[in-house]
Amino acid sequence: MRLITTMIADVLGVTSSQAAAERCTAQDIRDGIVGRRIFLAVPFGGEFPLKYWEDGRGEALGLGRFAKPNDTGNWWIQADRLCQRFRSWYGGTPMCFDLYRIETSG
Repeated sequence: MRLITTMIADVLGVTSSQAAAERCTAQDIRDGIVGRRIFLAVPFGGEFPLKYWEDGRGEALGLGRFAKPNDTGNWWIQADRLCQRFRSWYGGTPMCFDLYRIETSG
């Protein structure tokens, strides 16, 4: 089994299997995202790649060959939640996410 980090937006709700997952702390978030490409699961299927730099800059890299909404913005951690604000994504509205560490097989 391996551990992966999954972002779950509050507005999307949490399934019973996700509710049992371990919520990440601010340090877990820093350790898990800085300098890495993170994949945000989206409601219609697939994953949305995001890149986070140590200086607080972020980049939304698109949804593969079907849609490429590249965008840039900033990220920060507030109360053990990953927050981000991109220029055009959600009209520039700041959004915060709970992150959970979940076990998966594979």
